[in-house]
Amino acid sequence: MAEVSLTQQVADALVEVEKHRADDDKREYPNLGGAISVPLVSADKREHFLLDIGRGSISLAKVTNQLRARQVVVLVRLDLGGSPHRNPDGEEMSCPHLHVYREGYGDKWALPVPADCFSDTNDAWKALEDFMRYCNIIQQPWIERGVFA
Repeated sequence: MAEVSLTQQVADALVEVEKHRADDDKREYPNLGGAISVPLVSADKREHFLLDIGRGSISLAKVTNQLRARQVVVLVRLDLGGSPHRNPDGEEMSCPHLHVYREGYGDKWALPVPADCFSDTNDAWKALEDFMRYCNIIQQPWIERGVFA
C-alpha cells in the first residue's frame, strides 16, 4: 500500500474538524490484548476517521488511542504504559507520550502529553475521554467501559 502524506495544514485541519460517531453501535472497551476501531465522520460527512483503541496483552497500563484519517494516516496517537520512544532527532520521550502528525515524518515524532489537555494518564478511561476531546470528537461513540477500563 502506498504511503499517504498530507501537508501540515491539511493534517492540522483534520484534527481540528468536528467529528461525530458514524453509527449508534455499542462497542466494548477492549480487554487485554484486544483492540477496536470505531468509525467517525466530520460534521459535513466529507471526511471519515477511525478511532483506534488497543490494549497491551500483558500490562494493564499499556494502552494506545489513535485517530486516523484517510484510512491509514495517523493524525494523533496517545501511548500509555509502554516503552520510551526515540524521535528522528534522537531525543527519547518517556511514556506516556503523544504522537502528532508532522509533515514529512507522519507519526514518528512524540511529544510530552500536554497536562492542560490530559488530566490523568494513569486512568485509561479518563485518558480516552481526554483524547476524544483533544481530537475534537464532539459526538462520542458508545463505548461500554467494562472491567479493565
